[in-house]
Amino acid sequence: MTSTPVRAHEFDSRDPAAIHGFLSATYDPKLRIHSRKGYRLTHQRVDAGPFAIATTRQTGHLGIGANMLAGLVIARSRTARVDRACAGSADRLGPGEVFLVTRPGEPSSLRWYPGTVELCVLDLSVLAQVAVTAPARRPGSIRFTGLRPATTALARQWRDTVTFVNDVVLNSPAAGAQPLVIGNAARMLAAAALTVFPSTAFTEPTPADRRDATAVTLRRAITFLEDHADRDISAVDIAGAAGVSLRSVQLAFRRHLGTTPMAYLRRLRLVRAHHDLVRADPQRETVSAIASRWGFASHSRFTAWYHASYGVPPRETLHT
Repeated sequence: MTSTPVRAHEFDSRDPAAIHGFLSATYDPKLRIHSRKGYRLTHQRVDAGPFAIATTRQTGHLGIGANMLAGLVIARSRTARVDRACAGSADRLGPGEVFLVTRPGEPSSLRWYPGTVELCVLDLSVLAQVAVTAPARRPGSIRFTGLRPATTALARQWRDTVTFVNDVVLNSPAAGAQPLVIGNAARMLAAAALTVFPSTAFTEPTPADRRDATAVTLRRAITFLEDHADRDISAVDIAGAAGVSLRSVQLAFRRHLGTTPMAYLRRLRLVRAHHDLVRADPQRETVSAIASRWGFASHSRFTAWYHASYGVPPRETLHT
């Protein structure tokens, strides 16, 4: 397993040309901005590869025209008011609100008033890892049918997910350096986005999906998981290895084992982490490092799962 670089960037300027160049390079090469005199932009961003989280503050009135944003951009206004026009509709968004800046591939325009906005940028390929069927079955792109969360509870779920990723993954050097942790965090954000915002991502299993959810499919999937547990793999990768759709492999695990492919993978990685704890030198290894190596970003969650499975906390296994 190789380390995934997590990079932090900071930008602070009052120069309109520098601000335009920075925002264009970061979000959209054809971005258009209009600002008044005395404008200042402060931008702090942590880039983890498949996703990035940024906090950006500005002191003036900024007009933005976007043609093709890089990825899916989900915003949460902390203190600013934002007017957004996209796909023939116009919305006024206030502090605390969560929203899509635009649908992927569609232009939008924003008027951003003084204040702070939090941004999460997701690579579109990550959405496919948690939502679509295998390439051989029903190919197609995900389409968002709404730009706001379906409910206020779902908006709160998005805020909680971003806070968790920020606190547990991006602010933890040991966890943030592990590819399994970054991959899991990216898919967590993608799954949250597809749950929070109305979309065409989730469909019911077809008759073909149910027909393919066999014990043979399950054995193929489990063999793949056992051989690749140390890799950053998604449910779509598992389905592809089994030669069926994502719905089929999910149904196979539920039908025969009463679980999901990713929950089975988590259990398998817990076993591998246990083996590492048993063999590790406590003078050179830590529980957190071993947990992160196997994709467990939260030390407390790992400890709870480990204790439930082995009857002792992982620290006790390491020091025995």
